Amino acid sequence: MGRPGGGVNVAPTLAAAAPALPPEGAHPALGRPGGGVNVAPTLAAAPVTAVCRRIEILPAAPGQPWWRVLDQRPLALRDVDVVLMRKDPPFDSEYFYATHLLQQAEREGAVVVNSPRALRDHPEKLAILEFAPYIAPTLVSRRAADIKAFYAEHGDIILKPLDGMGGSGIFRLRQQADGSPDPNLNVVIETLTALQTRTVMAQRFVAAIAQGDKRVLLIDGEPVPYSLARIPQGGETRGNLAAGGLGVAQPLTDADRAIAAAIGPLLAARGLLLVGIDIIGDVLTEINVTSPTCFQEITQQTGYDVASHFIDAVERAARRR
Repeated sequence: MGRPGGGVNVAPTLAAAAPALPPEGAHPALGRPGGGVNVAPTLAAAPVTAVCRRIEILPAAPGQPWWRVLDQRPLALRDVDVVLMRKDPPFDSEYFYATHLLQQAEREGAVVVNSPRALRDHPEKLAILEFAPYIAPTLVSRRAADIKAFYAEHGDIILKPLDGMGGSGIFRLRQQADGSPDPNLNVVIETLTALQTRTVMAQRFVAAIAQGDKRVLLIDGEPVPYSLARIPQGGETRGNLAAGGLGVAQPLTDADRAIAAAIGPLLAARGLLLVGIDIIGDVLTEINVTSPTCFQEITQQTGYDVASHFIDAVERAARRR
């Protein structure tokens, strides 16, 4: 599914044509004008389609391609077994429109993972607010005064954009040894909020990041038994692999399991078959639904085949629907 060079690039399209209404007054029995029936025009629509590539998986060979394209053609999404919606953030307008087209494909009979409606309803940073007992003190605002007050209360905070990924745009702001404010406080707030026009998230800094920002994968509501702790390197605050973090697979802790048990079944019931939650210590920091990673690292280090587990769940979902 394009991760990277995968089998299907989904750019759904919808072709629709509405028949013209009859001229005014042409059908007096239908109330044009003055009759007893209000006529609602109908819409004849072609199914949602995408240009799809059929691929063949090749034997593993170092330095060699692992797949090749056999053919490429448009397909109605209702005619394939499953559509796997998997795209890196940001959740922009094109992504938003794609979820609407995929929801139309669902109406036509397609099986879409994750649910398009659920993707829209669970922005990855903001979704944690539903589960307040498990999160650190958090503020969502674009007002500089609010952010400064939050900083003054906690003294050591993380400030991040709502639409980033891979640790991009994340800043740590902390008091100096003499108790004075971080010298970059104002400029960081101005930059991230675009002079108070863009909403951001502030969270109290969690010192347990030194032991790693743990990615816990939830598949159909159940956690994979290993997390990937992404440990900051070289003085970095961020543990993200894209920011140079070291990924270390480890068994889930009791706190990891408790958080997964509290939110996993609820998210699965909403149509989120694949979720990656981020936990620092025993604190939930993000709920990733667009393109959760760490399959490969967990499998390579533990032998637990995450991908097979996921495909089994996808096949069960297809049979259910």
